[in-house]
Amino acid sequence: MINPKIEQRLALWLLKAAAGITVMLLGLIILYIVIRGVPAISWSFLWHNPEDMGRSGGIFSSVIGTFMLAGLSICIATPLGVGTAIFLTEYTTESWHTRIIRFGADCLSGIPSIIFGLFGFVLFVIVLDFGWCILSGALTMCFMILPTIIRTTEEAIKAVPFELREASFSLGATKWQTITKVVLPESLAGIITGVVLGVGRCVGETAVVIFTAGSALATPTSIFDSSRTMAVHFYIISREGISISNAFGTALVLVVCILLINICTYWMMHRYIRKKH
Repeated sequence: MINPKIEQRLALWLLKAAAGITVMLLGLIILYIVIRGVPAISWSFLWHNPEDMGRSGGIFSSVIGTFMLAGLSICIATPLGVGTAIFLTEYTTESWHTRIIRFGADCLSGIPSIIFGLFGFVLFVIVLDFGWCILSGALTMCFMILPTIIRTTEEAIKAVPFELREASFSLGATKWQTITKVVLPESLAGIITGVVLGVGRCVGETAVVIFTAGSALATPTSIFDSSRTMAVHFYIISREGISISNAFGTALVLVVCILLINICTYWMMHRYIRKKH
């Protein structure tokens, strides 16, 4: 038998090593992208559209397309996901139809992105005749991120103590008032986490975007325009060897955007929590 103190130290060392390796891998990836991408970064690169199939010019249209696609996807998916989670946790008891909904959400999260892309291409691009546009891409992306928002919101709502609901009911609040004034504010951190994860997946997705939103290089002016996101732009110009320097520059901008979104979101979330409590 191992001495309990030695076992405790060994377990702590292994946990620290696992955390350190995780952070180190992230740091190495970011460092590699920074080293390869910084030489390509300039004002011209950030504020001009791609030219000559991405061999020259910048990534301005891709940045705009990325944020339009991700923003529209989140605007569609968040009400659906949060509403579904509220229904599952607050308005139903455990039964066969709630198990079917959860099973469906779990199945959606396991479907490969290429399948979503083909489905969105057939439904939105061909059958509904939206064509390759940001709207087609956003609606398809919505299916991909719904399971994440549903499950994280559901767990966040479950974590709210039932005593808070009882206190609200005892003061004469209705079910909906209790949910909007007590449950949702208390579970906001978990909901935001799910939304941020959804944003990250939208920004970094390629297969779905290629099949539904297209890969036009022009700056989109409406949701009915085709657009090439930064992830798709990086994939195309790196796979075809058009410009490795511009590819890593695009990857660096993409990583920085994701980091800034996460930092700003969590800063606002913690500020809200501190102010609330």
